[in-house]
Amino acid sequence: MLKRTLSSQLARLAARFVDRPVRLGELTDVLQLRGYNALLLFLAFPFVTPIPLPGVSTAFGLVIALLGIRMVLGQRPWLPERVTSHVLPARFLPKLLLAASRGFGRLEKLLKPRLLYPEFPAVFQRASGVIIVICGLLLLLPLPVPFSNAFPAFTIILLAAAGLERDGAVFIAGCVQFIFCLCFFAALCFGGCEVWQRLFN
Repeated sequence: MLKRTLSSQLARLAARFVDRPVRLGELTDVLQLRGYNALLLFLAFPFVTPIPLPGVSTAFGLVIALLGIRMVLGQRPWLPERVTSHVLPARFLPKLLLAASRGFGRLEKLLKPRLLYPEFPAVFQRASGVIIVICGLLLLLPLPVPFSNAFPAFTIILLAAAGLERDGAVFIAGCVQFIFCLCFFAALCFGGCEVWQRLFN
């Protein structure tokens, strides 16, 4: 069953990669079999934390934006060889995979096909792709501000989770989260402009 397979698949990957470094391509080759959504969930999961990860988020944000563009164009998942050849640390990856497996296991219990998503999957996927591109670009920003990674990452997770089970309700939740995300960054921009004016006026 799909709901159990993704989380259990991540747990199996954690066991497989526990003792050696792994190329990102080895991981994406497995996750791409489930389409964009599993790969996006994995890439966004590390950033659902108040503490930003500027160096890592820049690289992952670029990958997420590239995947979002391909979603908008209706193309299959693909990443350049320069990205897939990147080696992930041996100890870091199993911990991330196990944490992601537990998180996805809880999330999957809430997902089911509903609203208009099952009837118009391509429309929802392309709409999700547009939002995911923007969120990937926001992750690219090296901002040392709490929650600057978490807001776009949580948006990506909701939209990707909606795509896993064609869940229109979760898609709407992702769109609402995206609005909060835009408001957060607009507030950051406005606050930064205020500080700049006070410093130099």
